[in-house]
Amino acid sequence: MLLAVIAGIIISIFVPLLFRLSKKAAPFIITLLPISVFLYYLSYLPELGLGPDLIETTSWFPSFGIDLNFKIDGLALLFALIISGIGISVYLYAAKYMQNYKDIDKFYIYILIFMSAMLGVVTSDNLILLFIFWELTSISSFLLIGFNHDKEKSRYSALQALLVTALGGLAMMGGFIMLGQVAGTYVISEIIDKREIVLASNLYIPIVILILAGAFTKSAQFPFHYWLPNAMEAPTPVSAYLHSATMVKAGVFLLARLNPHLGGTDLWSYSLIIFGSITMIMAIILSVKQTDLKRILAYTTLSVLGTLTMLIGIGTEKALQAMTMYLLAHSLYKSSLFLLAGIIDHSTGTRNIEEIGGLRKLMPISFTVGILASISMMGVLPFFGFIAKEAMYEGVFDSTYGNYLIIFAVLTGILNFAAAGFSGLKPFIGKTALPLNSRPHEASPVLWLSAIIPASLGLIFGLIPMFTVENLINLSASSAHLSVISGHLSLWHGFNFILLLSVLTIIIGTLVFITRGKWINFAKSVVVPDILKPSVWYDYLLLLLQNSARFSTVILQNGKQRNYISLILITVISITAYTLFNTSLITKLEMVYDFKIHEVLILLLMLVAAVSAIRSKGRLTAVASMGVLGFCVALIFIMFSAPDLAMTQFAVESLSVVLFVLVLYKLPKFVDYSSNGERFRDLLLSMAFGISIMIVVLLVLNEEVPSELKNFYADTSYLLAKGRNIVNVILVDYRAFDTLGEITVLSIAALGVYALLKLNKEGTNK
Repeated sequence: MLLAVIAGIIISIFVPLLFRLSKKAAPFIITLLPISVFLYYLSYLPELGLGPDLIETTSWFPSFGIDLNFKIDGLALLFALIISGIGISVYLYAAKYMQNYKDIDKFYIYILIFMSAMLGVVTSDNLILLFIFWELTSISSFLLIGFNHDKEKSRYSALQALLVTALGGLAMMGGFIMLGQVAGTYVISEIIDKREIVLASNLYIPIVILILAGAFTKSAQFPFHYWLPNAMEAPTPVSAYLHSATMVKAGVFLLARLNPHLGGTDLWSYSLIIFGSITMIMAIILSVKQTDLKRILAYTTLSVLGTLTMLIGIGTEKALQAMTMYLLAHSLYKSSLFLLAGIIDHSTGTRNIEEIGGLRKLMPISFTVGILASISMMGVLPFFGFIAKEAMYEGVFDSTYGNYLIIFAVLTGILNFAAAGFSGLKPFIGKTALPLNSRPHEASPVLWLSAIIPASLGLIFGLIPMFTVENLINLSASSAHLSVISGHLSLWHGFNFILLLSVLTIIIGTLVFITRGKWINFAKSVVVPDILKPSVWYDYLLLLLQNSARFSTVILQNGKQRNYISLILITVISITAYTLFNTSLITKLEMVYDFKIHEVLILLLMLVAAVSAIRSKGRLTAVASMGVLGFCVALIFIMFSAPDLAMTQFAVESLSVVLFVLVLYKLPKFVDYSSNGERFRDLLLSMAFGISIMIVVLLVLNEEVPSELKNFYADTSYLLAKGRNIVNVILVDYRAFDTLGEITVLSIAALGVYALLKLNKEGTNK
């Protein structure tokens, strides 16, 4: 399982080499990966349902209880098959659609990483591991959405998607950590056994709120919906893959995965039903007035995501079964319609449905794709979309609030029917209408074949659901529920109220499609104040963040080292003073005056050297004064029985003085630009800092701190390290990595000094 997840990341390393060998063949070779992954996961289908879920564990950080836990159950398998299956069409489609793109190799690197990240999300059985893959989807999708980075809109959309989803991901991480702490484990399959403990915990409410924040931002639920339509600036293969079948459904997957663990409470159910239904109805209304094919599909995708969220919130067996059917049906027809939108754009040079029409004679195969995909989206017999829509109506109607929710569900179905006609049929029917200088033609076989595969599967699954997807649907619905679900899928359930709603949906949806102009005029007449638009609030908050960053940069990062040091000292002094006086530690300070004459002389010499270094007008005098100060410190080491440290100090001080003297002639003339006020401020800060450190050191010396560590060093330095000098043993053996780090830092500093010595005034090497 681990290899199947990371295979895309491994292959991405070799993508530049493949394109260097053959730019034409490389995309088709890369397409073999999603094919292999799809067949790998498909092989698990016969095993599921016959026993426990398939789990694989690889040790990672056992001391933290974090392992590479992967699990294949019905829900994970459904998503893995969608990710890899739709990936086949998208990878194949991109081979032709993006052949003239300059950085097509980078596109395949990004999308391979993204596929691995999504597979990791849906198969992870560990909360921390799931979060890592979750954030990887945000990063890789940022690169994909902003692929056309020379366009300002692409950069803006990519940043917006990253900020919204990444901030939600951080909130989700907090929820995961609290959930793991309450349950005593981060393994998802084990948390289900601690369900009652989690539900009874005082942290249950913040856990749910934080996790829902992550799921809602990723699946673009209201009020975080605005980033998804803007992400349509990405190339068509990205839209088809990320925004119809995979990434935007990650939030839906998370809700379904944790529904058995956190669901069943009013907080969980009401949150999902309310936000899901708002997103469902709001997005489908907004889709009607769109004229860009991809934006129509984006808003209808938003509506479906809201529907799926609402069904999970309802939480009944019928609702969860409907959720899995609707999810699969949507992935098939929507990916096909996105790919078709790219074909139309590629052929006519526009995606505006007001500018094109009558393409059926010029593009007959693409017209067939449009018929297959749009009719399934409409929910018309005999497509799988019809079965999914009927199941959705039934799941909503049989719920506690079905009498109210069914109204919104049917209204959504009506407008979804019309939107399907706008996106899949309108460009091909009616009078021929083409942009200027446009010569539409049938797409390349690679393009229409990629689009017709998922559309055809919608027809096949609709005709024979019991032999194709029934078992998978039941298994995935059972994974999102606390009990086994074994529903029967069929195309015909007889004449009933649900069928009546379907007929009503088709009739009214057809009327909306025919009278589209009136609906658009009405929609445009409705003006929503900016204060009610979440996208406006996003722009305002982003501007506020940028302005605050500029302000803090002016104050804190203004390029003046004197200010940096002053801020650090003020912070340390403030914290130290607060601690000393707030805890009354200062009262414990006892002074014992037992100075020797030579100690007083050394102290006076250090004071004179320090004042001389500060007051000196020349660098040579300042360097000599600092050298005297360092040698005095070495003498103190000798007096307190640390001759080895004293020898080190002597060597370092001697070397420092020599190096300073060597570079003095390279330095500009010594000029003090500080004002009298700044010098007085620095004097006060220096004295306050010195007094603070002195008091802290004296307080530490007054406390008898028991230490087992020094006894351990004394007892084991010779036995384990074969050294009699305990200090040397600590530095060489017990703190070897610390010493190695210090050596590395000194080496880097030496290289920096050497580079400065070799640099002349013009900035070129001699």
